[in-house]
Amino acid sequence: MESSLAQRWRESFFEVVRTREAAGVLKEAAVTEQLADWTTALTSAVVDACRKLGWIASAKAHRLEMLPVRRSEYLGLDIVAFPGAAKRWRFPAGIVELENQADDRFIEYSLWKLMCVRADLRILFCYRRNRRDAAALIRHLRDEVVGAMDLSGRLRLEGHTVVVVGCWDEAATFPYGFFKWWCLDTNTGLFEQVM
Repeated sequence: MESSLAQRWRESFFEVVRTREAAGVLKEAAVTEQLADWTTALTSAVVDACRKLGWIASAKAHRLEMLPVRRSEYLGLDIVAFPGAAKRWRFPAGIVELENQADDRFIEYSLWKLMCVRADLRILFCYRRNRRDAAALIRHLRDEVVGAMDLSGRLRLEGHTVVVVGCWDEAATFPYGFFKWWCLDTNTGLFEQVM
């Protein structure tokens, strides 16, 4: 993931969530497990991180006026970011799902949905109570979702696929220790943790 689009996006995201306003809201929502507040604040942070890369993002409460069909959400995805090119119909540069349910089935579905869409960068945000459970979730997603694809299917995936797990027990180390990042290696079908 070094010097890649995924790395640049991660750096933009950390720039946003380090700000006093974003950090305070997100950390408080994490500590108190207020999932609606968490999702609203995280949505804004992700949209701002996309903006830092020169992308224009649509999301709930972030209506996009640049495409011929104006919406807040496209393709049933939480956040869809487009390059600033002047084309009427653009393909997404980045797509993001924010899954605040702990149920593995919903997290699996969110990752599967992301992997079904063409984009340069796919990111799934989800959470677990502790770091150990986060690693177990990643292995589960590898086995259940990525493992459902054969090698040729994985190799046809364009761009980067990243899973970010917020660990509630790491709230004191927000944002760097709190967010655990894994990037999919399409050759091996394994998620590699990014430090």
